[in-house]
Amino acid sequence: MKPPASLVLTGRDIRRLLSLDECIAAVEAAFRLHGEDKAIAPGILGVQVQNGGFHIKAGVLELKRTYFAAKVNGNFPGNGNHFGLPTIQGVIVLADGKNGCPLAVMDSVEITALRTAAATAVAAKYLARKNSRVAMVCGCGVQGGHQLRALAHVLPLERAYVFDLDEAKASHLALQLSRDSGIDVTVVSDFRAASRQSDVCVTCTTSRRAFLTRSDVKPGTLIAAVGADNAEKQEIDPQLMASSKIVADVAEQCAAIGDLHHALQTGLVTIKDVYAELGRLSPGEKWGARRKTKS
Repeated sequence: MKPPASLVLTGRDIRRLLSLDECIAAVEAAFRLHGEDKAIAPGILGVQVQNGGFHIKAGVLELKRTYFAAKVNGNFPGNGNHFGLPTIQGVIVLADGKNGCPLAVMDSVEITALRTAAATAVAAKYLARKNSRVAMVCGCGVQGGHQLRALAHVLPLERAYVFDLDEAKASHLALQLSRDSGIDVTVVSDFRAASRQSDVCVTCTTSRRAFLTRSDVKPGTLIAAVGADNAEKQEIDPQLMASSKIVADVAEQCAAIGDLHHALQTGLVTIKDVYAELGRLSPGEKWGARRKTKS
């Protein structure tokens, strides 16, 4: 039997073929399958190199057929300044999970951005207050724009604040989003004050030190911390984690990398403090993202 030809999809192809609505629906369905124990936990591998690193994520999903996918992303925060290249670049290999036949090789940049934003939208759909109208996005790279657009798909947002160490980047994003979304988007120099006025706070930076603390967030705020994608990165102070209701996409993965990993290392949080995984939310169920009281 002759194997079928593999598709090669560029970033332009992905933008043409995959909409944000479709991505949100697909991500929610995948989380649901994982929550129902119908999908294995994804495997992860990180390799650090000078000025950046690579991470590999792989998983299997049973849909109309069995699919295996592996994503290899390079993450180099200095790319923009030094080479005029995106911070994140990579490829996704899709294969038949029954026989290993390669089905497609895809540029990962757009899929990574859309998938991450879609996960935030799913979290906001179930965890944010229904009348959330103000959002704050900390980090104005490609991901920051996708995050706000995704939130606007599931929440009645009227106003947003954006912050970045590069104020010109923040200004560009604010102009673009204000024009495209109809939301009043304002650049702020004090992200702490902005976060205290927000119903949803998104952190999508390359920070290696926690910067969002307990005093920066009002009770009831949903925090979507998406920037810390390896064990060295950190955005959320462990004391804030310890005083919050923690919902992970995949708890095992979050315990190995990112902000939960750092909170566990301090001893302020244990894995038992993870309230739930996102895929285990029942259809139609709303869980308030209220701060929990530690006894």
